[in-house]
Amino acid sequence: MVVGIIIGASIFVQPSAVTAQVPTATGVLLVWAAAGALTLIGSLVVAELASAWPRTGGVYVFLRDAWSPALGFLWGWAMFWTMHTGIIAAIATVFARYLGTFVSLGDAGTRLVAMGGIVLLSAVNYRGVGPGGAVQAALTLVKVLAIVAIVAVAVLVGAPGETVGPVAGAAAGTATGAAAGAGAVVGASSPMVAPGAFFAALVAGLFAFGGWHMVSYAAEETIDPERTIPRALLIGTTLVTALYLAVNAAYLHVLPLDTVSHSTRVAADFADATLGGSGRELMSAIVVVSTLGAMNGVILAGPRVYLAMARDGLMFQWAAAIHPVYRTPHRAIVLQAVWACVLAGTGSYRVLFTRVVYTEWIFFGLMAASLFLLRRRAGYAPAYRMWGHPVLPAIFVLSTAGIVVSQVIAQPRESLTGLLLVLSGLPIYHFWARRAHPDTLRGV
Repeated sequence: MVVGIIIGASIFVQPSAVTAQVPTATGVLLVWAAAGALTLIGSLVVAELASAWPRTGGVYVFLRDAWSPALGFLWGWAMFWTMHTGIIAAIATVFARYLGTFVSLGDAGTRLVAMGGIVLLSAVNYRGVGPGGAVQAALTLVKVLAIVAIVAVAVLVGAPGETVGPVAGAAAGTATGAAAGAGAVVGASSPMVAPGAFFAALVAGLFAFGGWHMVSYAAEETIDPERTIPRALLIGTTLVTALYLAVNAAYLHVLPLDTVSHSTRVAADFADATLGGSGRELMSAIVVVSTLGAMNGVILAGPRVYLAMARDGLMFQWAAAIHPVYRTPHRAIVLQAVWACVLAGTGSYRVLFTRVVYTEWIFFGLMAASLFLLRRRAGYAPAYRMWGHPVLPAIFVLSTAGIVVSQVIAQPRESLTGLLLVLSGLPIYHFWARRAHPDTLRGV
């Protein structure tokens, strides 16, 4: 799940956004290494919290029990309406667009295929975590082998590109938060990277690592979760970081830096340069498989949060139902699929998702900051304690603050709108809290 959710379509696109910010191949690889390191720190935080509370809901449970039910609800609120379902809709749309390489679809056809992908994978996960996990394992294996093949092709077939010197034509600018990032703050004659440019590249790189926390959502359906989830997070994020470094090294080995930085389809350009005319179709097939794997993992994870919220009385009680045969939160799966299809079918996910996605880093920062309080709290006894505390959690909290601030500076109006969308859940929380049994909540 960790590897399969993280590796989607971003690694075949985001290298251009990262390279546009830094002038050298070394700088590019340092950015990806730093993004992987921050993801690993976040994974260590989740690993400790998951070993303390191995319950369905993951981040929702951590925020609820560490801070307050209101904060946990806001996470689930943003997840359902924009962050999580928006990710599903976005991945499904990318899947449909790349499938259009082989079959002419048009705009209406693309939306229908995106919705069909959501329905199909939701049906698989409806029938059990076993079938969903089997599909996830198969698709993940294929995409990992594809990345390994890209690296092998670069070594065996690709002729070295002109990677010497700074990126030509880079223009000053700032990143657009967790989206692609744009413009380098590097002079054409200087190999030095300005701190702002490095941070902008880092934000773009982190976008390709998204989803690492979702494995914690299905803790109650995981065998020996106190050990399995920390192990999955550590191995999964380390493996993804290694794969990302390798595939970026492959891009830079074959393509000139300037080509990588300005490309809108760097993986396809790589395939064209190494394999000729068949490269476009081959890379499209790889992206189709990658998006299916990522979408399946996200579809599997999300309903567990809505299930936990319904159990707490913060959502319709019928959403907490477990299928008598398949033992899955089947109604929550259907609810998620319906709304994700609405977003994919109307294209409205673009505005909602891009405005709200940066807010998840506020929650991540609060999640990491909770360790400073929890380790002083009586009764807090995680089976796994992250190493590097308190330095590593502090680095992660400061990094999340930097990501949020950079987004607000780059897009103040959109950022404020996104934050207001998330905070609009507070009145809804108080409505549900008044209806809930007092024993299900411990405070606001």
